[in-house]
Amino acid sequence: MTAERTVTVRRVLPAPPDVVYDEWLDPVGMLEWMCPRPARAVKISLEPSVGGPLRIDIEDSGFSLYVAGTFVELDRPRRLRFTWSCSAWADPSVQSLVTVTLEDHGADQTMMTIEHEQLPPEEAGRHRRGWDTIAVQLGEALADRG
Repeated sequence: MTAERTVTVRRVLPAPPDVVYDEWLDPVGMLEWMCPRPARAVKISLEPSVGGPLRIDIEDSGFSLYVAGTFVELDRPRRLRFTWSCSAWADPSVQSLVTVTLEDHGADQTMMTIEHEQLPPEEAGRHRRGWDTIAVQLGEALADRG
C-alpha cells in the first residue's frame, strides 16, 4: 500500500467565482482565513503572476513557521496553481502543488475544490484537516463581506 500524498477538499462558497479567485490573491484579506485556527497568518506576501512568489508567515501556539511557493498557473476566475513548501516539514525542501478550482454553483455561489498533491505522506492528514478548516473560514469571511 502506498501512503496518501494527495488531499482534496470541496466546499460551496457564498460568492461568485471571480470574487473567490480575487480573495486568493489578496494578501490582506487572506490574513483572515488562510491558516486553520488557532494558527494565524501574521504576514502574507505574494506576486500574482506566473513565476511570482508566495510566502505565508504563520504563528501557531508560540511556534513560528512559514509556507513558501511559486504561482504556476493563474486562470481567472477558474483556477490557480502554486507550489507549497513548509519550513516545519521534516524535509522543508519538498515541493508540493496546490490547485484551486472554482466553478459556478447556482446564483452567486462557487464550488471550490482544493487539491494538494505531492505532499510528504506524513503530512496528508494534517493538510486535509487544515484545508477543510480554511475552506470553512474562507466561506465565513466571504459571508461577512457580502
